[in-house]
Amino acid sequence: MRLLPRARRDGIEGVANEADGRVSLKVAVKAPPVDGKANAALIALVARTLGVSNSAVRLDSGAGARRKLLFVAGDAAMLRARLAAALAAP
Repeated sequence: MRLLPRARRDGIEGVANEADGRVSLKVAVKAPPVDGKANAALIALVARTLGVSNSAVRLDSGAGARRKLLFVAGDAAMLRARLAAALAAP
């Protein structure tokens, strides 16, 4: 994921092609990147979007970077479907 802190609103912005060829999910949060606030807001937003608890979402890498790797516990097919629905929503 590519985190965009200090945004106007929280939300999944879409998919972005990175300069290194990777594809990332762009996620914006209003929280500033201070004292883990943006990371906590990211976890809460992803959990809410996917319909899981905050404890089911774990930041695996990128705590101090814009690019993050998250682990989400749950049924993979259900999580994919909910993410697809969130990306399709206006």
